[in-house]
Amino acid sequence: MTTDLKETIRPVHSAAVMALLPARPRILALGEPTHGEGSLHAVRNELFRQLVEQEGYRTFALESDCLMGLLVDAYISGAEGTAGASAEDDLDDVMARGFSHEWGAFPGNRELVRWMRSFNAGRPASDRIRFAGVDGPLEITAAASPRQALTALHGFLAERLGTGLLPCSGDSLDSLIGPDDRWTEPAAMMDPSRSAGQSAEARELRLIADDLVALLGAHAPGLIAASTPAEWERARLYGRTATGLLRYHFWMADTSPGRMTWLLGVRDAMIAANLLALAERGTVLVSAHNSHLQRTPSTMRMWDHPRLEWWGAGALVDVELGAGYAFLATAVGTIRHRGVDVPVPDSVEGLLYALPGEHHLVDAGRLAASLGEHLPDARVSPWFGYAPLDPAQLAAADGIVFVKDAEER
Repeated sequence: MTTDLKETIRPVHSAAVMALLPARPRILALGEPTHGEGSLHAVRNELFRQLVEQEGYRTFALESDCLMGLLVDAYISGAEGTAGASAEDDLDDVMARGFSHEWGAFPGNRELVRWMRSFNAGRPASDRIRFAGVDGPLEITAAASPRQALTALHGFLAERLGTGLLPCSGDSLDSLIGPDDRWTEPAAMMDPSRSAGQSAEARELRLIADDLVALLGAHAPGLIAASTPAEWERARLYGRTATGLLRYHFWMADTSPGRMTWLLGVRDAMIAANLLALAERGTVLVSAHNSHLQRTPSTMRMWDHPRLEWWGAGALVDVELGAGYAFLATAVGTIRHRGVDVPVPDSVEGLLYALPGEHHLVDAGRLAASLGEHLPDARVSPWFGYAPLDPAQLAAADGIVFVKDAEER
């Protein structure tokens, strides 16, 4: 190595992050190698607080359902809860109904929501923090019915344009969607024949969704004039979600070898579109898995697929924003309660683990240069839920947040 590793590290602080970058990014992506670890959330939360207070960041985005996240955004903006309910009861409700993927059960997310609401109290709307889910309404084993997004978009347009231009009535739309459980069938992920995504009704709904989004664009000047900024922003979200969700359902019903690659790609394209929309209004910190946010192709093994490869949201956003996008990967030394023990010394994680201190911000470019052509082998995790760093991809990150020991909190 040509560089002392100690020269590549800094404290995990917003000023140190900005010093790594050529300019303040519109979207700062903070990845994580696993979900749900309390100490990772604590580091993330503190960095976001610093970005808010010192760098003016005003949106926190999470790998969670974009429609459910509207409830969290309303809550932190000061929306009143249930009459007679306590503050903690209101927060309980928001954490239960405002997040997908069990994100609402994690204490670190609860602490962040509480802090964001407190920060916003008494501030003008223009200076408040916003929250956004950026994932589609998707879970690992199922995807949501398109009802919420389609009917909301249809209603928005009907109210402002009348019904004459709409491709169908509200009743016809409801009939085509049918029972929600035909869309949310859990068996469809493993058995395409159980999916409704390529039924005659689903195909017609894709055309209707496309026409509704086309109307949204074709009549944008008048619709913007007839709406508040929040209403217009939400209508666009409904349009993106309706088309993306119907596309996802279509590929759930597919039987070709490309089925899973399509599903992974559609999901990340939805995340990328949501992030780019958020960036239109200001700076964003997004928290998601490293695989969604990295610039290089994402890969994974799944069921009978030995290797799936697709472009994640970070790669897609990077193409659009260039220097306006920055990516910090997070890596850990140990997750002992998951069986992930001290890394071997000649892995990237092992080299960082040997340094003093609990948390580091690592200059990924300098680290990659110091390793030269003799890259260490990738670490192998005994637990499927943790994805170690790929040494070959170090130079594609702007920095690495290294947490020595991930602990439950």
